[in-house]
Amino acid sequence: MTTLAQTSPQMLEAPEWMTPLVFVAAVIAGTMIRQGRQAAEGATWVARLFFVTALILAGGVMLAGPMRLEFAAWGPAKLALLVDPLSALMFLLVSFLGIVVTRYAVNYLDGDARQATFSRWLVLTLTSVLVLVLSSNLLLFTAAWIATSLSLHQLLTFYRERPAAVIAARKKFIISRLADACMITALVLVWRGHGTWEFHELFANPAGPHSGLVAGLLVAAAMLKSAQFPFHSWLPDTLETPTPVSALMHAGIINAGGFLIVRLSPLVTQSSTALNTLALLGAFTALFASVIMMTQTSIKKSLAWSTVAQMGFMMLQCGLGAFALAMMHIVAHSLYKAHAFLSSGSVVNLAKSAWTPVGRPAAHPLVVLGSLAVSIAIGLGVAAVFSFDLANDPGQVLLIAVFIMAMSHLLWTLWSSSMRQRLILRGIGLVVAATAACFALHAGFEHLLAASVPAYAPLRSGVEHAVMILVALLFLAVLVFQSQLPAWSSRPAFARFYVHASNGFYLGTLFNRLTSKLIA
Repeated sequence: MTTLAQTSPQMLEAPEWMTPLVFVAAVIAGTMIRQGRQAAEGATWVARLFFVTALILAGGVMLAGPMRLEFAAWGPAKLALLVDPLSALMFLLVSFLGIVVTRYAVNYLDGDARQATFSRWLVLTLTSVLVLVLSSNLLLFTAAWIATSLSLHQLLTFYRERPAAVIAARKKFIISRLADACMITALVLVWRGHGTWEFHELFANPAGPHSGLVAGLLVAAAMLKSAQFPFHSWLPDTLETPTPVSALMHAGIINAGGFLIVRLSPLVTQSSTALNTLALLGAFTALFASVIMMTQTSIKKSLAWSTVAQMGFMMLQCGLGAFALAMMHIVAHSLYKAHAFLSSGSVVNLAKSAWTPVGRPAAHPLVVLGSLAVSIAIGLGVAAVFSFDLANDPGQVLLIAVFIMAMSHLLWTLWSSSMRQRLILRGIGLVVAATAACFALHAGFEHLLAASVPAYAPLRSGVEHAVMILVALLFLAVLVFQSQLPAWSSRPAFARFYVHASNGFYLGTLFNRLTSKLIA
């Protein structure tokens, strides 16, 4: 059952001269300056303008509630923005990341002959993403979705003399066109079934004659956009692009698939099959990418596979109906990954100092079991404090179980080096603090997004319960694999597995060959 606490947003008719004034001014400001460093500095001022606008809109939502700003209409096609807690949150996040990335790019590309061109495409990409998150209807959303991909392609092929960069960009281009086809097909079906593209009208009556197919198409588009298995290999291959692009892509644009599911959740929840598919493939992607990530020797490659895994876990959250939790994940992952990419140079020195030789002892089974038992007790205790309804929501149980496994990994990593009393107490304290902070943020995001995200309480079948149990066991298997990895690393069978995993089990190579044949 799906319920939406949102009432119809206030309809504000904007004067025609405001048609979107901020975005038009931003694009003009970002494209008029022709000199390299001046263009880069201009891009930072555009990002600052976006961020100030985001603060104003967020303040307006807090004071007046959700708003819909309509600037122009051409029949059913309307140029309108929806400003609610969800879009305001994403606008703040993306514009803040825009400031960080554009400022970093000023010095990163200083002296490059094509710095002005790079800055213009960077501004256009950022503008497209912001239009996407503020769109009030599916038509504008789809147009911004396509524009984001096309402008990003220009950034991915910035170094055209690098064959690896060109191949990765072409592979991304093909997969993005498949996602665009899904969106355009869904757009047509929504019009035929509802006679409107406006979100507030669709969300008031999401059921339609093609609702199951629309949900499936939206899920497919999201999975293609967010690098889910088996269409994931383009993301780790795009590291030949400039570092600011990697940061913007991994911290912002890759989240477009997750935002699509959350924004259009009233439509997506019309099909339990689509949601179950999203959850299952998301979980598999998270586990598959996590194993590969552990075998990477390149800092950026490891971060890229980490992004694939994080996107998979976010899709699992969406598939289980935890939309507010998925948004919390998007915000946290974006901030972390932007910092990780932009500071990847210093991470190399840190990794060298933290490196330990192959063959060190694995975590003792008693340490693993003890850390898991402590984490379970802490997790269930904190969940009870925050009144999570675990008895009637198996999906939430699965997500909490995965979080408990992550906390147990933290404990045994700390305890394996020494079982001194002070270290044991410190580990328990860290887990209690992390669990309380995570659950508090979860509750806060649910409260913040209550007017924008549906409260989804599906009736689970026996098959769905079995699938969730299987997913939990797979996460537990990866946990055990991580605990025993140091001991197994010297075995010949593991050495062979390590080689295959470090190459992504050759799926990227296969897709590269297919891409070369399609482009040739």
